[in-house]
Amino acid sequence: MNETDVIIIGAGHNGLTCAAYLAMAGLRVHVVERRKVVGGAAVTEEFHPGFRNSVASYTVSLLNPRVIKDLKLHEHGLEIVERRAQNFLPSPDGRYLLTGEGRTQAAVARLSSRDAEAIGPFSARLEAIADVLRSLVLRAPPNLVAQFGLPAIREAFNALGTANTLRALSLEQQRDLLDLFTRSAGEMLDEIFETDLVKALFGFDAIVGNYASPYAAGSAYVMLHHAFGEVNGKKGVWGHAIGGMGAITQAMARALHEFGTLIEVDCSVREVIVERDRAVGVVLEDGRTIRARYVAANVNPKLLYTRLVPAGALPAPFLSRIRNWRNGSGTFRMNVALSRLPSFSALPGEGDHLSAGIILSPSLGYMEQAYLDARAHGWSRDPIVELLIPSTLDATLAPPGQHVASLFCQHVAPELPDGRSWDDHRDEVADLMIATVDRYAPGFAASVIGRQVLSPLDLERQFGLLGGDIFHGALSLNQLFSARPMLGHADYRSPLRGLYHCGSGSHPGGGVTGAPGHNAAQAILTDHRALFG
Repeated sequence: MNETDVIIIGAGHNGLTCAAYLAMAGLRVHVVERRKVVGGAAVTEEFHPGFRNSVASYTVSLLNPRVIKDLKLHEHGLEIVERRAQNFLPSPDGRYLLTGEGRTQAAVARLSSRDAEAIGPFSARLEAIADVLRSLVLRAPPNLVAQFGLPAIREAFNALGTANTLRALSLEQQRDLLDLFTRSAGEMLDEIFETDLVKALFGFDAIVGNYASPYAAGSAYVMLHHAFGEVNGKKGVWGHAIGGMGAITQAMARALHEFGTLIEVDCSVREVIVERDRAVGVVLEDGRTIRARYVAANVNPKLLYTRLVPAGALPAPFLSRIRNWRNGSGTFRMNVALSRLPSFSALPGEGDHLSAGIILSPSLGYMEQAYLDARAHGWSRDPIVELLIPSTLDATLAPPGQHVASLFCQHVAPELPDGRSWDDHRDEVADLMIATVDRYAPGFAASVIGRQVLSPLDLERQFGLLGGDIFHGALSLNQLFSARPMLGHADYRSPLRGLYHCGSGSHPGGGVTGAPGHNAAQAILTDHRALFG
């Protein structure tokens, strides 16, 4: 007998989103979470006495407005504020670029009149394509079906709808779309701009969570992926959730509480129960079993299918391919407690630039060398660091007069060469990251009074991010859209009846979006209504 209608494995933001849509439709939902707190990688924790910060995911833009509205997250306490400036890129030679509403054009013009003329049209081209792709985020991509029947007919209509959406692009925009899916960001940016800092502004988005050179084919899509976002109705804007990223998932948990949904923390799943080619529940590490009509997993697809599902239950070709699911985003994550705000040589003192995403990576060549270093040595000798100081926008995170900062660092090898362990090099690399910031803001290292360090291995252990992959799988062409996580399974359905994947390893990919959770819930509800009317 079923104890519930749906078991959700993992209380990250996508698992909670999936649970909410199912509960709103009247299904009984039981969420189980391995960690002692809900939120997955979107959590806020105290990491030093009196200092709190977003531990892993760290900034807001991609969270879908429809999800915010449907789950009534603002009514459940979520408040998102815009950065006062969007991005600050200092250069070692003393120049800088500060972008944001009313700032970008003039800032670029100080560096290059040619780039000032080019940045508006280029941003508009990106935005036009992002607009069309936004309309595809909250629907399953066309799914390849092997045999004719009702699923094939359904997918034919889905493909037709997708084609009609893409037809809204002009021929020139369709050419841009092809370029963005296949070319390197570096190649495109070199054709359009002449100034290193302007190229770096866009190029950074191409390597965030992407263990690759900005000149790697397909990196332009990663740049586009980061253009999907909006904050409070403003497209392309980044912001901060008051209270940190945990405020998002706590608001989701409060919404679920209203629906009577059961959420269990400190509750790890050992195995998905499979009977007669159907998932019928889970076995927990404490030995309990929970039976359900449906199981949805908000975990990395490779983790789901190679560790939680019995190997004999899956088709051999599927299992062989999912074992080669590519992970590893080259991410090293730090949170630091600061006795004072940093002062940058390029723009000394306090100001709106300290509320921005501070990108310490002054050129595409710098980014490429960082990747080459990481491949050869395990980490970049001159690393890429994005510094955020959320306490400039949110006084709840640190004691008065003091601050917290997030260091989101690229590139480090997901697995160190020569069999070395991240446990032996974590602090060495953390010191390098702080020293890198100190080169741009002298005195920063001396202001650090506490720190939390998460290597790729730590991110895997704590949050299930295999290889430290923040996207649950690389955003490469063979792992996108109808191929995420695999051709034939882009509809959130696994090879086993009753088992669904609802995490970032499914369309539309990584980031705190809520879209995979929303879309997986629609697939479950479609199947439920077909069975039970």
